[in-house]
Amino acid sequence: MIVTNLNDVIKVGIAQMDIVKAPNTIRTSGLGSCVGVVIYDESKKIGGMVHVMLPDSSLNRTNTINEAKFADTGILALVDSLKREGAQSYKMKAKIAGGAQMFQFTSDKDSMRIGPRNVDAVKTQLKKLNIPIISEDTGGNSGRTIEFSPVTNMLNVRTVNKGVSEI
Repeated sequence: MIVTNLNDVIKVGIAQMDIVKAPNTIRTSGLGSCVGVVIYDESKKIGGMVHVMLPDSSLNRTNTINEAKFADTGILALVDSLKREGAQSYKMKAKIAGGAQMFQFTSDKDSMRIGPRNVDAVKTQLKKLNIPIISEDTGGNSGRTIEFSPVTNMLNVRTVNKGVSEI
């Protein structure tokens, strides 16, 4: 959905994605172990966001797949959507936030490290697509809300109990 009203905020839910053009902004909340991935083309003043829940679509347990739910399929789908709206892949850049370890487990099982695994999967997929990560606010153990402006190309990150930063 691309909104044309001035200064609208496009809201992206869990396991969803959307695109925004200036002067509007795009926001997602509830980033615990999930990762918010923003990909943008600053020359076109367009950006998109995907709220990644899980690292790999091989973890899918249904017959249909929600592409935005997984790092591997969600990032590809977002890039394709941005291209359809005029963004150029060689000009795309990324900013990421989230991937917290929300709960402390006594087990060292890798399957319990959802946040770090999500961050690793996002970085791997962006590297495959030659999209540089300009900045990130990942890890820790606090939830985040993020909002991106294609006017300034800044990602506003509100972290629980830590305040606001811009990356």
